[in-house]
Amino acid sequence: MKIGIVCYPTFGGSGVVATELGKALAKNGHKVHFITYSQPTRLDFFNENLFYHEVDLRSYPLFQYPPYELALASKMVDVVKHEGLELLHVHYAIPHASAAYMAKQILKETNINIPVITTLHGTDITLVGKDPSYEPVVTFSINKSDGVTAVSEDLRKDTLEHFDIYKHIEVIPNFIDLDRFKKQKKDHFKTAICPHGEKLLAHTSNFRKVKRVEDVIHVFNNVRK
Repeated sequence: MKIGIVCYPTFGGSGVVATELGKALAKNGHKVHFITYSQPTRLDFFNENLFYHEVDLRSYPLFQYPPYELALASKMVDVVKHEGLELLHVHYAIPHASAAYMAKQILKETNINIPVITTLHGTDITLVGKDPSYEPVVTFSINKSDGVTAVSEDLRKDTLEHFDIYKHIEVIPNFIDLDRFKKQKKDHFKTAICPHGEKLLAHTSNFRKVKRVEDVIHVFNNVRK
């Protein structure tokens, strides 16, 4: 199957999950095309089944900010047409779901009917999506998707509570490759980093306020005491 995956290319959770999903699909023989403004950070290799299409953003004095949503929709139309994609899977509702809807309608004019799957990841619903500036578009885009998934039951309930959604939301939890990520005996690594028995803590996340970085700092400080 030829699949287009639209995601943020950064270290955030939605982009990581989308990229790892694409890599797993490619490993199973599917042709996966990533469509975003920069190469995803976890897309660290290419093979005959993995492709990357950069969304070209042009600056113009009239625009305070480049119209990414329009450029993304145009790129999706282009890739669907020239690569023969059979499905678009967009991760994080804002602005990917609305851009996919726009692309879908444009493609219909050329007798191409491309299904769109939208995966909700968290703050696109619980934080950003609730903003009155975005809520009507988020609601519309979710309802117009051919399929909708959420990464947790709690997120599904939150979406139904705060948005007027009539579309069924399938819960598909995030996954982890247990063959790749498993506890191994690597005590010599800790000895090299903490030769005198120092405490070793790691914070794996980004530094947005919603991640409660201040709490992490307090934890580090208390452990140090």
